[in-house]
Amino acid sequence: MKTNVGGIDKILRIVVGIALIAMAALGVVGVWGWIGVVPLLTGLFGTCPAYSLLGVNTCPMQKSE
Repeated sequence: MKTNVGGIDKILRIVVGIALIAMAALGVVGVWGWIGVVPLLTGLFGTCPAYSLLGVNTCPMQKSE
């Protein structure tokens, strides 16, 4: 899969994912908090299937040489 998640987007996904998982593990939120796995993985892998379907790309353009 092509990378379609850029820098700030990637960082926000990872932070939100970790926060949701931590809150679910500590019992602050319900079981739905485990949905944090999705933004965590999309941030770590740098690709988002929903972005691919919608044609969105937050990754900076690469220079063509």
